[in-house]
Amino acid sequence: FKENRKDDIWLVDFYAPWCGHCKKLEPVWNEVGIEMKNMGSPVKVGKMDATSFSSIASEFGVRGYPTIKLLKGDLAYNYRGPRTKDDIIEFANRVAGPLIRPLPSQHMFEHVQKRHRVLFVYVGGESPLKEKYIEVASELIVYTYFFSASEDVLPEYVTLPELPAVVVFKDGTYFVYDEYEDGDLSSWINRERFQGYLNVDGFTLYELGDTGKLVAIAVIDDKNSSVEHTRLKSIIQEVARDYRDHFHRDFQFGHMDGNDYINSLLMDDLTIPTIVVLNTSNQQYFLPDRHIENIEDMVQFINSILDGTAEAQGGDGLLQRIKRIIYDAKSTVVSVFKSSPLLGCFLFGLPLGVISIMCYGICTADTDGGVDEHEAAKKENSDRELTDEGSEEEQEEEKNGKYTEVSDGELKQKDIMEKKKD
Repeated sequence: FKENRKDDIWLVDFYAPWCGHCKKLEPVWNEVGIEMKNMGSPVKVGKMDATSFSSIASEFGVRGYPTIKLLKGDLAYNYRGPRTKDDIIEFANRVAGPLIRPLPSQHMFEHVQKRHRVLFVYVGGESPLKEKYIEVASELIVYTYFFSASEDVLPEYVTLPELPAVVVFKDGTYFVYDEYEDGDLSSWINRERFQGYLNVDGFTLYELGDTGKLVAIAVIDDKNSSVEHTRLKSIIQEVARDYRDHFHRDFQFGHMDGNDYINSLLMDDLTIPTIVVLNTSNQQYFLPDRHIENIEDMVQFINSILDGTAEAQGGDGLLQRIKRIIYDAKSTVVSVFKSSPLLGCFLFGLPLGVISIMCYGICTADTDGGVDEHEAAKKENSDRELTDEGSEEEQEEEKNGKYTEVSDGELKQKDIMEKKKD
């Protein structure tokens, strides 16, 4: 595979046998392989045990499992989308195809525009802008399609100030890239690859983090048709549409169904319906200090964020990181007990029970014996001191006896020395 892979286009799942997410992906991956083969795709689908072939996995920069990559020549494209059959196949067909897809006719342009909610088109001939466009396309093809067309292929309502030009079609209209106002082409395309208003989920929110925009979300219940839920959603939609020129460079707008994900993200319990603005780059968020009644209130709230008067909460500081660790641990324990109470009791109850017994044994140990032994030792030492000292008469007799013994010894020694001399 390593020697011959450049001859073909490969879609590879790098997995680990013990990985739970890998096992969940396996049936989907089998469907992807069957579907790609049936549709006659040039892409070959395979999977590799990254733990057995660690050198190859390391060569392709595999750091987690599962990792899906499309290998095309010397390039390796990471797949970061939802792990569904249709999304994976769409990614493979997009990346495996031409980097820039030509639109030769108006009919083809209309057909493509119906299929894609966001459409990037380069208009014009050879130029430095086209070279930059191709360079950006090679980087961002994993996210969106890139097309090229002549000016006469575009709809009649499109008016371009000059050629060449890069145009994005979305939200029922079009926007032309301006190098002086929009800055780098890659950054502009990365910001514009989403519609102005989105149905935001966890994956979309993760993707929006790459745009550098703040995300203004109406957190609602899609199944709830009450006035309050629909009103907040419509306010966000109208601001996204009517104030695009004011806010589109800094804000992405949308709504999220339910507050479970947002609660885990903010480590707080938000009452829905509500509005929250997220800064995905530093995990800060903003909540309105008063009830949002109309569009004017929402615009004022956004302007307060832009001018720095709105209070930022959360963040990625040390205290927030500690809070996140505690919150995640608590959430894990709760989820384990909810899914399997018996398993939760075994995993957490057994260690806690052992620790409790040990603490109880240490705290209630019989300390009287130790005190008695100490007192006995102390008494024995006192008796020994009294015995060693004795009375004054006994001490005097002991001294006399010692002197007598020494004197007798000296006399005997002198006798021995005199005998040796003789």
